[in-house]
Amino acid sequence: MENKKISSAWILSLTSLGFFMSMMDSMIVTTASTAIRTDLHISVDTLQWALNAYNITIAAVLLVGVSLGERIGRRKIYNIGILVFTIGSILSAVSNSISFLIIARIIQGIGASVMTPMSMAILTNSLPDSERGKALGIWSGIGGLALIVGPSLGGFIVSTLAWQWIFWINVPIGIIAIYLSNKMLPESTGNSDKISSLDAILIIFASAGIIWSLSEMTSSKLKMTTIGICLLSLIIGIWFVLRQRSEEKPMIPLKYFKSMTFTGGNIATFLLYASMYGVVFFLPQFLQVVGGADSLQAGLEILPWTGTLVIVAPFAGKAVDKFGEKSIATLGLLLQGIGYLLIMLLVHQQSSYLVMIVPLAIAGVGLSMAGPALQKGVLGAVEPQALGKASGIYNVFRLLGGAVGTTISVIVFYQFGSIISASQFTSGFKSAMLCAAIMSFLGIIFSAQFKKE
Repeated sequence: MENKKISSAWILSLTSLGFFMSMMDSMIVTTASTAIRTDLHISVDTLQWALNAYNITIAAVLLVGVSLGERIGRRKIYNIGILVFTIGSILSAVSNSISFLIIARIIQGIGASVMTPMSMAILTNSLPDSERGKALGIWSGIGGLALIVGPSLGGFIVSTLAWQWIFWINVPIGIIAIYLSNKMLPESTGNSDKISSLDAILIIFASAGIIWSLSEMTSSKLKMTTIGICLLSLIIGIWFVLRQRSEEKPMIPLKYFKSMTFTGGNIATFLLYASMYGVVFFLPQFLQVVGGADSLQAGLEILPWTGTLVIVAPFAGKAVDKFGEKSIATLGLLLQGIGYLLIMLLVHQQSSYLVMIVPLAIAGVGLSMAGPALQKGVLGAVEPQALGKASGIYNVFRLLGGAVGTTISVIVFYQFGSIISASQFTSGFKSAMLCAAIMSFLGIIFSAQFKKE
């Protein structure tokens, strides 16, 4: 029994580490962005690609990487992902131009694309169903720690060292993670079907094109090129789906979506993270532009929201095991929406930061509850051999939700406010928070589709 506990602890720790590294690298750049823009002498429009290149690459390559993991071995692909991510981190740290940095971030994204879904698949496959909810709750909490540490650590590093060090810190962690994962994690495989090269190309171009065009649509001047790429990417995506219907061994078996739990869980996940990422994008800016905080202070002021992930997620995982995915996911989405709605109602240009603390905590508790519940629901809706693909699909919905949520929030922000003054920024921020609340409430419709526990 003791060996089992030690083994489970290692599995949980090492799989959570990969998720933590992947999430950390998307968050830590947020508070370092101004320093990067100043150092590389670039505009805000250009700067966004140092941030977007990473997430776009993850979404585009993720399902291909997952298919390789299912065929070749989940642990092997997980370790290769960490290695590529570490190499990308080194290249990011030595970048002396925005073009080089974007390429380096793409390499990072290729590695990160398999770190989260493979860690989910390894963890879920290695533990019995009775322990899975608790483990996924802890996994979510540790991954959520990146939301806490990322902005604060980024601000601290920039203020004391240089922005390059936000990437250097990944190198020793990556080396240690590869060594320990190779020794401690069990190897497993899923569906060993051969990967279709055409399917791989179609899903990469469709995902990258859709997310790229969504990011570009936030620009003040919408170009015909952007609309054209968006439409072409949608056509390619439809072609990919049609091929999945006709193929004997598809990359994404559409039969999974016959399950209301699987479909509802993924759509609810999309809306959960669409809501969250809209807030992630604007909250640090609001605290700095209107509240007058510096990058480190802004990171610390987010703690009532992000800090709940570490505190609540493990308990939420236990609650999922006891009360079922449907109840906890629905309650979580409701609480997240209420938290954002309260911020919209209470915050104004002259208001104290203190009025945000309780609403931020309520929203954080909701996110901490809904995350593990939706994960367990989606992964529990498929057979063990399909866990890798299911986790890949889940993470694509999560990433697409983040991209769409950010885009919608930016559009809403500029519809009702601007960056010209603090009052205009406050008006746009309040509108974006209302938008985030609505997206979270919409998720309840789909979490309600879970099978009755």
